[in-house]
Amino acid sequence: MHYRHILFDLDGTLTDPREGITRSVQYALARLGIDEPDLQALEHFIGPPLLQCFMQTYGFSEERAWQAVGHYRERFAALGLYENRLFAGVGELLQLLQEQGRSLYIATSKPTLYAVEIARHFDLARHFRRIYGSELDGTRSDKAELIGHLLAREGLAADSALMIGDRKHDLIGARRNGLAAAAVGYGFGSAAELRAETPTHHFQTLAELHRAFLACAAP
Repeated sequence: MHYRHILFDLDGTLTDPREGITRSVQYALARLGIDEPDLQALEHFIGPPLLQCFMQTYGFSEERAWQAVGHYRERFAALGLYENRLFAGVGELLQLLQEQGRSLYIATSKPTLYAVEIARHFDLARHFRRIYGSELDGTRSDKAELIGHLLAREGLAADSALMIGDRKHDLIGARRNGLAAAAVGYGFGSAAELRAETPTHHFQTLAELHRAFLACAAP
């Protein structure tokens, strides 16, 4: 775990956005005449790019999926992004990494506009050098593209960085850019999903992740 630069996914890794995302998806579907009373059935929307998830789950055309995304954002921007909570121990982990002299970044498929506000609201922003997300038009919603953009903008060597995330998209994005990846099991990716991507490290709990860094000297 001697990595100088640490990239964190946001949803399912730093925060639990379950309520805000699923209720906003439910709202979007209702606006399109689809009744989905089971919020748990919408949890697979947490992590992947939203547009593709609407298309794959409901067979929407790209045009209709963009309509769904627009309705989703109506609710999410006003309410959903605050229906969220930090996972217990996140603040202590980020403080440790900073004290060890590591540079921290957020790398999320969520639009930067929302990611920045969430980080501000939950007092996370002070820990990170910069927050990288997608654009509202979908640019860089693909995790591999996003991580590549981050590395280029920050001038980071791939072998000096670690991507931490809870879904396969985080692990695939890291691998395609030559980064080591740490999968965390407390988020929304199943154990089978994460194992299939053969991450460099796999931590079932946030406490395990914290202990792994605590055992390492500063890079």
